[in-house]
Amino acid sequence: MWKMAALVAVLPAILLTAGFVYRAREPVPDSFITAPIERGRISKVIRATGSVQPVLRILVGTYVSGVVQDVFCDYNTEVKRGQICAKIDPRSYQSTVDQARASLMVAQAQLGKDRASLSYAEGNYERKAQLGRTDIVSKDAIETAKSAYEQAKSQVDLDVAQIQEKQALLAAAEVNLGLTDIVSPVDGVVVSRNVTMGQTVAASFQTPTLFMIAKDLRQIEVHGVIDQADVGRLKVGQLVTFTVDAYPERTFVGKVVNLRRAPEVYQNVVAYTAVIASANEDQALFPGMVATLQIAIDDSGEVLKIPNQALRFRPKDPGGGERHQDHQATGNSVTVWTLGQDGKPLPVPVNFGVSDDYATQLLSGKLGEGDRVIVGVSARETRLSLLNLQFWK
Repeated sequence: MWKMAALVAVLPAILLTAGFVYRAREPVPDSFITAPIERGRISKVIRATGSVQPVLRILVGTYVSGVVQDVFCDYNTEVKRGQICAKIDPRSYQSTVDQARASLMVAQAQLGKDRASLSYAEGNYERKAQLGRTDIVSKDAIETAKSAYEQAKSQVDLDVAQIQEKQALLAAAEVNLGLTDIVSPVDGVVVSRNVTMGQTVAASFQTPTLFMIAKDLRQIEVHGVIDQADVGRLKVGQLVTFTVDAYPERTFVGKVVNLRRAPEVYQNVVAYTAVIASANEDQALFPGMVATLQIAIDDSGEVLKIPNQALRFRPKDPGGGERHQDHQATGNSVTVWTLGQDGKPLPVPVNFGVSDDYATQLLSGKLGEGDRVIVGVSARETRLSLLNLQFWK
């Protein structure tokens, strides 16, 4: 009797479990995800990366060699044109200037002496020439005086030429002395410094770069790397938006000002450099930052746009298969699906236009702004999960 009582007590639980498992095998009807048709802009863009660069970078070097005596500029120093940024020990160059100046003074003194000799030789020749007309002085004496006069005249010309040479040497020495002052050629900001006090710089074979100065960081350029597949659609004047990692929530704006025709090869891929000009009034962008570019090549303006997922959606047929349909079976026309009052998909033919990565222009069809179209199906659930939820409740 106790066995029969136990069986009677367990039998309802067994029947409930069997029914529970049976119903759990039945799939829940599809739950569709919809999205609205909205009005907005559709833009085709070229995506690329690039680097932020100053509009003009000046590499400041040294023409003379020597030991760096002082450094007056550092990173981020704002400089004016002609401002001294560093100084090379000028003592050896000052000595050369002093020697050249002394040599010039010697040449000038020699010129004065030779001019006096010329004056004497000229007077002596004139006197003997007059006496020669009365045969008081021989012709040989006259010729000797004439020769001395001509030699004195040539010596004066030689002294004048030597003075010009000494002046040139003095000017060159003064230039080299002046070049010991490393000055900024433009107004700008020092973005790189490659010299320290006490360092010896040698300019014998190649001019060393001591500073790099950006002329004006309130205007910058972005050098974008454009794939050869996209370069044909790029034109000067096109609008560009870009972001940098330093300001992920900020979008900067610029425009294409140049497309360089020199090819660059990156990992066997040919690319070209597009120069994008942009304002940087707050100087938030630093040289060398990596920028992510979006270059607008086509803008539809304000149009009705339908999500691209709606164009790709295909409902399942009653047999469980997919209803295949050609996306462009009749040119620029396609069938999208909306939800009927019974919760089942209803086909709606539409014509579409330009497209970007997210949406497509809706040209015509029985749909308007605010209508919702099916873009997907939610994950399928089973009766098991629902019954479990109800059971535990």
